[in-house]
Amino acid sequence: MNGRARGLRNLRAVLAPVAAGMCVMAAAAAVLVPALGRAEGHGRPGGASSPSATHRAYGPDSAPAAPAAAACTPEHAAASLRPSSDEGPAVARIKEKGQLVVGVDQNTYRWGYRNPATGKLEGFDIDLARAIAADILGPDAKVVFKAVPTNQRIPALQKRAVDMVVRTMTINCARKRQVAFSTSYFQAGQQVLAPKTSTVKAFDGSLRGKRVCTAAGSTGESELAAQRHGARVLTVPNQLDCLVRLQLGQADAVVTDNALAAAQAAQDPTVELKGKPFTDESYGVAMNKDDTDLVRRVNKVLDDYRGDGSPGSPWMRAYRTWLRADMPGISGPPSPEYSD
Repeated sequence: MNGRARGLRNLRAVLAPVAAGMCVMAAAAAVLVPALGRAEGHGRPGGASSPSATHRAYGPDSAPAAPAAAACTPEHAAASLRPSSDEGPAVARIKEKGQLVVGVDQNTYRWGYRNPATGKLEGFDIDLARAIAADILGPDAKVVFKAVPTNQRIPALQKRAVDMVVRTMTINCARKRQVAFSTSYFQAGQQVLAPKTSTVKAFDGSLRGKRVCTAAGSTGESELAAQRHGARVLTVPNQLDCLVRLQLGQADAVVTDNALAAAQAAQDPTVELKGKPFTDESYGVAMNKDDTDLVRRVNKVLDDYRGDGSPGSPWMRAYRTWLRADMPGISGPPSPEYSD
């Protein structure tokens, strides 16, 4: 069995529980969500949502107005609202429901993936989502995870199918016109992934005539639309589908965030990152644009999560657990930037 075949076999082992369906776990309630994917609940049962919860903390006359939107510039796209623990309409709505509904990935190794041995969702993003839920709902918080494809993250927020998306989502001006973001919780960059034996060298002319795969709705797709380097672009719903295309010989290279590419290289030792990152990608927690109080609350959680960047901070513990093996040398989280 050659290296490419071994990589495919390993990948199928990781994905097998996903294809088989939701594993049934003690103290967890599972709900199938056809439009978005699967959901997983943890902790105590939550109450039903109530439309009247919208103004639990603020009366109609005292509800704070949303701040005027500042013009977004690429160099300050990651700026967000200052942190606050005040309870507004969005936070009150989540408390009334008794659960936090989070859009996540369930097949991106190290970030949000279903452990084939336990059937549980794990990863850097999953840890962060649980920390946010614990701050809003307490230590026994119920979290419902919904699997959301890359190109459905923004529609899911706009339709309020989820309260937030924690899914390696890059903050940029185009997206900020549609949804709101927290401050940055991780810094990455677009990079090329290809077989070790490939003639592809980087995001440059070596892509000419090659089939390059990226996820629909991703920043990789935007970069390829701006400059293809003579490549034929293939789009898929989820980034991991690109690795499968690569393994099956249906694609020659992948363009994605280097954080995701490093995780894919960890799954398949026959591929590697090529060249250097050619963009700056700040990951943020995404929310509905109207939920300004929730944005501030999440930014407060992120302040606590980053701590002072010391080895004992929650962020650094999560980094050591999930990312350091594939992305060594990161000394701490990105510093927050605020717009007000």
